[in-house]
Amino acid sequence: MQEILGTLSPDQYGLVYNAFSFGTAAFAAATLFFWMGRGQVSREYKTALTITGLVTFIAFYHYFRIFHSFDAAVILQDGTIEATGKEFNRAYRYVDWLLTVPLLLIELILVMRLSRSETVSTSVKLGGAAALMIVLGYPGEVSGGIDQTRLIWGALSMIPFLYIVYTLFVGLSGAIKRQPDDVKGLVTLARNVTLASWFFYPIVYFFPFAFDMEGSSSFVLIEVGYTIADITAKAVFGVLIYTIAVRKSEAEQSADPALQPAE
Repeated sequence: MQEILGTLSPDQYGLVYNAFSFGTAAFAAATLFFWMGRGQVSREYKTALTITGLVTFIAFYHYFRIFHSFDAAVILQDGTIEATGKEFNRAYRYVDWLLTVPLLLIELILVMRLSRSETVSTSVKLGGAAALMIVLGYPGEVSGGIDQTRLIWGALSMIPFLYIVYTLFVGLSGAIKRQPDDVKGLVTLARNVTLASWFFYPIVYFFPFAFDMEGSSSFVLIEVGYTIADITAKAVFGVLIYTIAVRKSEAEQSADPALQPAE
């Protein structure tokens, strides 16, 4: 990794630096928005918004650590990039994903307000598959190169990933159809945003291998690509969860005025 960092161009350094900085700020702002927005929804959806804010808070913390790890590992001096000898810690991403990816799926399930048994069983199945996906992808990510190790572990991580895709599209299709008409489209959109952003992760993971891309170009593609995917999968997805919760709260309050959002 030190050899790769030392070969970054000033433009590449700036792109990664700014991506980490933007991600840190985006997740900090999203966390405040979601937690302050809890007062706008009824009691049944407060847990979903709490988890939404927790996801972006965990991401904020890890992006803060990633940003400072990168800043400590390389310096821009006199127009050239120099590696300081300190290690850039890529493990922060996988610790973040291990915590946030299962929670992202639980957010969607909670805001759909399924039956208790459906909520528990679906959360356990999808959350477990998501955690397994992250654990299997980690050895390939930190293998130190674009090689067979990365390919094998990446392929293994696709097994639980495809199970999640199948469950979201097929297993939850009936539950989505049962959603109120005014939010059914938003719930479908939230599911599709989840899948679209999640498909971006394996594209970033396998792209350097498929195109024999190594060195600084591979490093920049992976770090910036993952940052874009993270912001979409957590902050943008969170806005959809918030909107669904607000609309469902308003509809339920109209049907029963006694249901007032409460702190």
